[in-house]
Amino acid sequence: MSGHSKWATTKHKKAAIDAKRGKMFAKLIKNVEVAARMGGGDPSGNPTLYDAIQKAKKSSVPNDNIDRAVKRGSGAETGGADYTTITYEVYGASGVGLLVECLTDNKNRAAMEVRTAVTRNGGTMADPGSVSRLFNRKGVVLVAKAQEGGKEVSEDDVLEATLDAGAEEVNDLGDQFQVISEATDLVAVRTALQAAGIDYDSADIQFVATMDIPVDAAAAGKVFKLVDALEDLDDVQDVFSNVDVPADVMAELEAADA
Repeated sequence: MSGHSKWATTKHKKAAIDAKRGKMFAKLIKNVEVAARMGGGDPSGNPTLYDAIQKAKKSSVPNDNIDRAVKRGSGAETGGADYTTITYEVYGASGVGLLVECLTDNKNRAAMEVRTAVTRNGGTMADPGSVSRLFNRKGVVLVAKAQEGGKEVSEDDVLEATLDAGAEEVNDLGDQFQVISEATDLVAVRTALQAAGIDYDSADIQFVATMDIPVDAAAAGKVFKLVDALEDLDDVQDVFSNVDVPADVMAELEAADA
C-alpha cells in the first residue's frame, strides 16, 4: 500500500503543479495581450510587449498562444477582453504589507475574490496609501548565474554591464542576480545586458519595499499561506510584500514541510 499511497501523493502534487502552471500561462498571456493593446503589436517599438513576450517564452508558453495574444491585443484578431489594472493594499501577519496587483475584466469579481482570500487567510484589507507608501516602483531584471552554453556570470559581470545604464543595486538571490533600477531605466538596463552577451530571465516594473519586516516561522507561514491564496486567483497578476524571512527561519519552514 505504501507504493500506492506514494503514487497518489505524487499524482496530487503533479496535478497541483500543472494547475499552477496553467494559471501562470494564463497570467503571462494576459500580460502580452495588455502590452500589445497599450503600445501596439510590434515588439521592436513596444518594449513592454517585448519583455512580456520574453518572459512568456522563458516560462515555456507555446509560441502560438503568444502570437494569438499579440493579435488579440493589437486588434488584428477579435476576442480580446478589456482589462483594467487595480491594486489592493493588505496587511498580513506581524504587520507585513502586501500589494496585490490585479488585471481584470470585472472589477467587482476581483474585489470580492481578493477580499475573501484575505479574510479567510488571516489578513486585513488596508486603507488606500497605507501600504503603497512603503514601496517604490522599480525596474527589476533577473539574471540566471548559469547561462546557456554552460557560461557562468558573476556579480561583477552584471554590475559592469549595467552600472552606466542605471542599475542601482545587484542582489544575489542564490541561482539568480536581481538588478534594481529606476522604472524608467528598465529598458536601458535590459538592453545593456543583451549588449554584453548576458541573457536575462525577466525584466519587469515591480513594487520594491523600502524597508523589510523580519518575521519568525509562525508569521512567515501565515504570510506564505495568504500570498498563495491570492496568487491562486485568476485576476491577480502579482503580489508584492515587504516580508523578510531570515535564512534560519526559512530552514525551519522547509524542515517542517519535508
